[in-house]
Amino acid sequence: MSEPTTPLTYSVTSRVSPFAPRGAVTDETQKDDGATCPVSTFPAAGVMPVVAADSPVSRVREPGLMATLDRPAPARTGVRGILGSLGIRISPGRAEQAKRDADQRLILDEEIIRQATWTRAISILVANSKGGVGKTPVALMLAGTLASVRGGSVCVLEVSDDPGALNFRAEGSPNLGLGELVSAVSTVFTAGQLAGYTAPQTSFASVIGSVGTRPPLTRTDVAAVSAVIDSFYAIRVMDSGNQSSSSAFEGAVETADALVIPVLNSGDAVFEALALLERLRKEGGQSAGLADRAIILRLTDGRPEHPQVMERLDRILAGAGVAQVFSVPYDAHIAERGQLTLGRLDPATYRVLAAAAATIVSSVRVLM
Repeated sequence: MSEPTTPLTYSVTSRVSPFAPRGAVTDETQKDDGATCPVSTFPAAGVMPVVAADSPVSRVREPGLMATLDRPAPARTGVRGILGSLGIRISPGRAEQAKRDADQRLILDEEIIRQATWTRAISILVANSKGGVGKTPVALMLAGTLASVRGGSVCVLEVSDDPGALNFRAEGSPNLGLGELVSAVSTVFTAGQLAGYTAPQTSFASVIGSVGTRPPLTRTDVAAVSAVIDSFYAIRVMDSGNQSSSSAFEGAVETADALVIPVLNSGDAVFEALALLERLRKEGGQSAGLADRAIILRLTDGRPEHPQVMERLDRILAGAGVAQVFSVPYDAHIAERGQLTLGRLDPATYRVLAAAAATIVSSVRVLM
C-alpha cells in the first residue's frame, strides 16, 4: 500500500537568540492527541481573534535563505514520534504542530525587527492615563525585545512629569540619570558622554530614568533630551506618566512615531485608554496619526477575571479603532514588581512582545 499523501509546506529550522527565551512548550511536554494541523497560516502570538491580522503567512523562509519546498517534517514527540523512530512516517499531532507554527512565527517576527531600517531614529511612546497598568514593564521589556534582536541601539527614556519607577524596575543602579542629563544636555556631544547617564541592560537596551529627585519634566526638556538620544540610538522608547495633559506628555507625543497603550483586564484601565485615543484624535495632525496607528497590549495581573466582564471588554476593544490588540499572558516575573530582566520572562510573554514589536516597526517603516 502506498504511503498517504501529505500536504506540501516550507520547512523552517528554528534558531535560538542568546537573550530571548524559547520553547513555551517543550518536546518533553507535548501530548499526542491524534489530530493534525496543516501549516498554512501563522497568526501573531497573542493577537485577539477579533482583530484582522496582516495577510496570512503561507510561505515561511529561514532568514537569509531561499524557501525550500518540502514535505512536512514527521512527528518527533508523543506516540507519533515513537512511530516515526520506528520508520513509520506520520504527521505531527495538534500540540506539536502548534509549537512548530509558533516557532516559525517567532522567526518571522524577529526577522522583521532585525531587518527594519529608517533614515532617522524612531520613537515609541508607551502611555495610558491610568496608573498601575504596566506602562513601565511594557516599556522596559518591549525595548529589551527590540534591543536583543537588533543587537542594541535602543534607549528607554522616562518622560513622566515627576520621577517614576523606571530605574527601580530596570537592571543596575546608575549614579546619574534623567535629572542630571537634563541639566547637562547642552554639553553632551558623544556616545561616551551620554552613556554616563544610562543603566545598561543585559538585553543590550539602555535606560535613562530618575535616580533621585528632579524638577518636573517639561516639553522643552523632552525635546532636548530626545534630540541627543536620537543622535546615538536608532530606537527611543518612552515611559510616560499618568498626566496626559502635562507639558512633558505633550513633548513625548510630538516626538513619537508609534503609540503603545497597556491595559489590564479591567474597565477603568480600558476606558482610560479609549479616552486617551479620543483626545489624541480630536487634536488632529501628529496626535491623531499616533492614535490611528496605536496598538494595545492587554495584560493579565493574576487577579480573578469574570467571563462576562472579559466578554464586554472584548467587544469594547474590538470597536476601539486600534491597529491591533495583543494579549499578554500572566507573567510571574513581571508580577514580582521588582527588577526586570528580559531573559526571565515566560517564553509566551516574549513571543507576544516580539509580535507586537514586529507590528510596530512595520507600521513605522511605512511612514519613512
